[in-house]
Amino acid sequence: MKAIEFENVGKQYRLGLVSTGTISHDLNRWWAMNVLHKEDPYLKIGETNDRSHKGQSDYVWALKDINFSVEEGDVVGIIGKNGAGKSTLLKLLSRVTAPTIGQIRARGRIASLLEVGTGFHPEMTGRENIYLNGAIMGMTKAEISRKLDEIVEFSGCERYIDTPVKRYSSGMTVRLGFAIAAHLEPEILVVDEVLAVGDAEFQKKAIGKMQDVSKGEGRTVLFVSHNMASIRSLCNHCVLMENGTVKAIGEADNICNLYLQSGVNNLGAEWEVPLADKNFQMYKAEIIDMGGNIRNNYSCDEEFIIRMYFNVRERVPGIYGYLDFIRQDGTSVWISDSNDIEFNKLEKLPIGKSLVEIRVPKRSLGAGKYNIYLNFTSNQNAGGWNVDSPKDICALSIYDDRSYRGDSRGGYLSTLLDWHFVE
Repeated sequence: MKAIEFENVGKQYRLGLVSTGTISHDLNRWWAMNVLHKEDPYLKIGETNDRSHKGQSDYVWALKDINFSVEEGDVVGIIGKNGAGKSTLLKLLSRVTAPTIGQIRARGRIASLLEVGTGFHPEMTGRENIYLNGAIMGMTKAEISRKLDEIVEFSGCERYIDTPVKRYSSGMTVRLGFAIAAHLEPEILVVDEVLAVGDAEFQKKAIGKMQDVSKGEGRTVLFVSHNMASIRSLCNHCVLMENGTVKAIGEADNICNLYLQSGVNNLGAEWEVPLADKNFQMYKAEIIDMGGNIRNNYSCDEEFIIRMYFNVRERVPGIYGYLDFIRQDGTSVWISDSNDIEFNKLEKLPIGKSLVEIRVPKRSLGAGKYNIYLNFTSNQNAGGWNVDSPKDICALSIYDDRSYRGDSRGGYLSTLLDWHFVE
């Protein structure tokens, strides 16, 4: 049985103003919708929600043509870049706002944790807010009282449960909010990125509870997160959103891989941008082998070099370089910075063009695919220093020839350890 169905759902907003901008347009809209019972005549004006580019219209579709369903007891991850429409989708499902067009059908009570403090009255105590949230969900006082001790214990806020919520920290608020949402027996649990506010212990605890709610109790969970490890461990299926539309739906592992690869599909062993009006700019980078050949596929037993080309117009005090190897599952496995060898060495680059190389020893990285992230900043940026900060620049693939019974060695590192047998 389907627990949730989205059918041709769209949500449109007008940028800048609440009304149409003119009295005649407002009257036209009112007449069409309330007298003639037709569709809003201004809905046809609009563009997709690409926040990175200025559009030609004052109307924007935050969501458009959303069509998918969620089976009862399924755990579905909603992923995508910031501004893709994930939170708007959950707000529509939670009835915080209504869709402009389309229908949403949900079977059962919905408990939502969308933002820190959502659904809490700041002047009421934690205990009172538990009863308030339960009543909103349609539960009786007796049902809430039966769950009260369990909620308080899970939240870890027992000492402050009779203190007004306005005096809670953001972490305490999230703890209590999640405990209420997860324990008041909703048929559908909706959780946005708020768990990132909690500490590592609580995040682990919360994910475990969501697994129990879905697998043990057969309840439906919609989970929005940028943490791909959490999505993979918790979710069966994923919905990938982009610019307010559904880009892909499928198994969690496949959709997470598609999302992580989407921003770096064009990356190879070379990266270059035009010279800009920057005091400090890396304008080119490449991955080369020990023979000077550009490539991005290496054995664990090979060394390779990351070569970076800089243009310095003016020396920048406190310049700092940061290198990160990130697996395609989003895990950062190895970090280096420009202070590894000599403090502030980048400060000494001469005016003009320079070449810097980083040699990566063999047996450093485990087999897998990586994105190389490079960033440059200055502790004097507040003084107006103009520093270029590129992000993901190159892609790297590592394979391991050493195997045992035909299986590839796993793990993030490939260092060979000395097995010394003592008689």
